[in-house]
Amino acid sequence: MYSPFHPAEGEADPRIQPEDQVIQTAVADIFDALISSMADTSLDSDLDEVLWTTVNTFHRAVERIERRLDDNEQGQKRLHLELDGSEVKSVELETLIAIGQGLIGRRESMELFRETAADIYLRATGTNWAPGSGSKVSHRQLTAAMIDSRDFIAAKQRAETERLVPPGPKIAFSGGETTDHRPIWDRLDQILARHPDMVLLHGGSPKGAERIAATWASNRKVP
Repeated sequence: MYSPFHPAEGEADPRIQPEDQVIQTAVADIFDALISSMADTSLDSDLDEVLWTTVNTFHRAVERIERRLDDNEQGQKRLHLELDGSEVKSVELETLIAIGQGLIGRRESMELFRETAADIYLRATGTNWAPGSGSKVSHRQLTAAMIDSRDFIAAKQRAETERLVPPGPKIAFSGGETTDHRPIWDRLDQILARHPDMVLLHGGSPKGAERIAATWASNRKVP
């Protein structure tokens, strides 16, 4: 039994797209049913228009999805301008990206419905199907806006991670109470010579060996 599920407003749709073969079989069945029931009957003269309208039903669905994609793209651009480093704005953008990617999948599936129907229409009538309005263009790729947004989120996450844990070999240091900085600096200089991209990890004590190591790192420009 068909039990429709619809995500709430502003939520991404977690459901998968139908497989191409399923779409193509379904469309073929629709046209077979129409042609077999109408051809060579008193409804035969209406058959071409009914078949054209069937293709157009899928075309209109594509157009509705594209309008939602346009709105989604504008929403992503707006959030790019409003991003202030807060988690709320980042989550909003990530949600819009997920919704946009879902819409792209829906558009591709509905375009396949339309293209399959148009091919059958041509075979059945001998005439190419053309929409009354709009363009019969397929979009089997991500839009530039979606790519930009995905790259932005990925770059932002990398920057936040690197700010907390910079890239490079991690050198752990610990020590007790001392005021003699020379052996500590000498040893750290030796390590730096072997690992010029090192990252110094220490306990952050305000005095003693760890304070000396922190001063060394600041002097040597070591993160």
